[in-house]
Amino acid sequence: MGLVSEEVVLLDESGAAVGTAPKAEVHHRETPLHLAFSSYVFNQRGEFLLTQRAAHKKTWPAVWTNSCCGHPAPGEPPATAVARRLADELGLIGSTKIDLVLPRFRYRAEMDNGVVENEICPVFRVVTDGMVAPNAEEVDAVEWVPWQPFAEAVLAGTRPISPWCALQVRELAALGPDPLAWPAGDEAELPPALR
Repeated sequence: MGLVSEEVVLLDESGAAVGTAPKAEVHHRETPLHLAFSSYVFNQRGEFLLTQRAAHKKTWPAVWTNSCCGHPAPGEPPATAVARRLADELGLIGSTKIDLVLPRFRYRAEMDNGVVENEICPVFRVVTDGMVAPNAEEVDAVEWVPWQPFAEAVLAGTRPISPWCALQVRELAALGPDPLAWPAGDEAELPPALR
């Protein structure tokens, strides 16, 4: 019995679903617009979980980035998708609070080899007291860092980071200096594919 391939949701310019494609086939030089999410994990002290993508990944290998990214499956609620990927990538299970913070984030980024990311990618804050056990297939390293110095370094261009994380940190910084106090985003502003 073969493994079922992971499907990503393809989107039109309004963010409405227009079909699906296998995740393994969607990222290339002409990557279609598709649905994703990013999450930023914090502990109760407000420290941020920074992760380094596995060196064998097709997109942005070995690059430091936000805690966890992924693609909601067709029909999967976004908070469920976030929790699923946190468990798969970081072994993070148990007590977590997941809040939408940037419902309308969208970006396109191109690697030096021409491979493109092209996503409508709502951003979530996750607060946890759980332990992290990274999956080596997904993550090469993790580090808990104080949020404010990290954000300031990203904004100053002195902290190398994934292109989407750099853009997201700019928007997150506008929500205030304390990530635990960021206001929740409006779910009505999510793309139609998630409503």
